[in-house]
Amino acid sequence: MIRTVAMHLKETQEKTLSSRPTLVHVTGIQANASADEKIKAIQNAATAATDFSWLTQGDSVFIKPAMNSGKMYPATTDPLAIIALIRLLKEKGARRIVLGDLAGIKDVRFYKDFLHGSTRSIMEQTGIAQATLQERGEVVCFEEAGWDGFYPETPLKGTHWKNPLMVPSLLKDMDHIVLLPRCARHLMAGATLGMKATVGYLRTDTKMELHRDANTFHEKIAEANTIPLLLKKQRLVLTVADKVLSTFGPNDGYATAPNPGLVIASESLLAHDMVSLGWLLENRCCTPQKELMESNDISKRFANASNRNTVFLLSRRRIASLRSEPLRKIDLKTIWDDPVLNHTFSLHDGIPQVTITPTNGSVPDELHAKLKKAVALI
Repeated sequence: MIRTVAMHLKETQEKTLSSRPTLVHVTGIQANASADEKIKAIQNAATAATDFSWLTQGDSVFIKPAMNSGKMYPATTDPLAIIALIRLLKEKGARRIVLGDLAGIKDVRFYKDFLHGSTRSIMEQTGIAQATLQERGEVVCFEEAGWDGFYPETPLKGTHWKNPLMVPSLLKDMDHIVLLPRCARHLMAGATLGMKATVGYLRTDTKMELHRDANTFHEKIAEANTIPLLLKKQRLVLTVADKVLSTFGPNDGYATAPNPGLVIASESLLAHDMVSLGWLLENRCCTPQKELMESNDISKRFANASNRNTVFLLSRRRIASLRSEPLRKIDLKTIWDDPVLNHTFSLHDGIPQVTITPTNGSVPDELHAKLKKAVALI
């Protein structure tokens, strides 16, 4: 049964998530900002969101971008976010900084007995590899470790995954994780923010289960973020969103360029995604009607066809595609419509009271008020 926000409000009596911080810091980026000004804004948001007390001199940090395809930001993480964070992490004492991901199945076919395509090539197309290497970080591509370069993790909460999640063994050797998602629409998921970015860790067979058993697609995304590795090591979630992919997604669509744009940062993944989704919906309101009408991103039929094709690519078997479950397509009008967020509220037995704090005086009062309203319980 789908749990609605009304049910949560009644059952939890507006309890907050006492075990998770609920502060979200937003920093404005002016449309004419230089690269250096933008880097400074990103670093301001990061230092407002965390004091880096978790980072001891000599620690290692893994940076997880959002890099489904070779399309440029905002279809993937802004390379300036990577530059800004690597410089800041080094300043705070990080010894080894590693950035890694696994590109989507349309670009990289990664199976136990076969590999076609290259995440490294995709990273170079987006500028992510160059940004990392420029700052003397390391670039890793999960498929390069081979099928056995993954190990099983089981979500601590939820019951929708039938098998353990296969995630990169490299992560066991890293002290901390920083997540750098983007703010974008997603044809199947509705939105691709911080929680959805976790799918990039998953080996092909785990992604196969996610898409094949599509009736619980959104719930499994929420539960994937409760694997012990992430709960133990993920420290900061930061999205640069001075461009927003407001239609279709995850790779194509209309890109808005709001002025000011935002950097959204928090130690809480859930609170971050609530604000990020509010920002995405605000940008959809500013998207030309013609783009919304032509995007097909609210079509249930199109979303299901896309998911079945994804199952075919993941399994290499047409029969698996035909037997896959129908995907629940949700039209997101408010953040409370999002099944990923709603299931996460259920997993944590409550909805957080999110406090949004502008950090540099460049977020207009009207915009601040809109974001606060978007995440308010009542």
